[in-house]
Amino acid sequence: MAINTERLIHLFGLDGKSAVVTGGSRGIGYMIAGGLLDAGCRVIISARKAEQAAAAADRLAARGPCEAIPADLSTPEGCGGLAEAVAKRWDSLDILVNNAGASWGAALDEFPAHGWNKVIDINLSGPFFLTQRLLELLRAAASPADPARVINVASVDGLRVPDLETYSYSASKAGLVHLTRHLAKRLASEHITVNAIAPGPFDSKMMAFILDDPEARAELAGRVPLGRIGEPDDLAAAAVYLAARAGSYLTGATLPVGGGLACAD
Repeated sequence: MAINTERLIHLFGLDGKSAVVTGGSRGIGYMIAGGLLDAGCRVIISARKAEQAAAAADRLAARGPCEAIPADLSTPEGCGGLAEAVAKRWDSLDILVNNAGASWGAALDEFPAHGWNKVIDINLSGPFFLTQRLLELLRAAASPADPARVINVASVDGLRVPDLETYSYSASKAGLVHLTRHLAKRLASEHITVNAIAPGPFDSKMMAFILDDPEARAELAGRVPLGRIGEPDDLAAAAVYLAARAGSYLTGATLPVGGGLACAD
């Protein structure tokens, strides 16, 4: 049977769409930005370090229109600055991917307040305030037949209790899962869907302390029910599905993209 290319493009193509991907200079954000570009999007990535963001945008530009806007999304002011910069470039926004994040690990008796606050500010407050600041652009793109999309990047550690003492990280990601549902309920009537992706282990700076060690990498892969570490296409496909026609009737959902790790013991 011949592949119906036209039908696949209708379901999964993003030609002409606009997307903002925070934390897009590396890791999971870079993987998602690349997938959206491959599907036809024009993409703005943001990251705190301007040089890294610009270098990543240059690499991604080989796959489609991409530029970088540096931003510190740990404060409402930083979120507002990014939103203003996007509004100067575009009159509407089809897709917002709230991916920028941080982690902190310390023993329970020693866990510092600044480690708690830093992670909560970036992982939970940042997505809320950036979505708030970009609402008018999302509303301008939204329609009953083709909703605007917000995609929050949570974690399997927000769906289960992790082994590591990363208290603020797991709490922030669990909070983001519920925030996703709350925003989905509020924004459905405005034709804006809000969903989340909960990644498992992928190659990123946050996971480098484990995945750069071959023995630790193999041990972690062995704990994943599907027996491997995630690959860029795994995340790209999930993001494209949520952003495309194929995912237009889905809101308030969290997709675990972790090889079954979210339901493992």
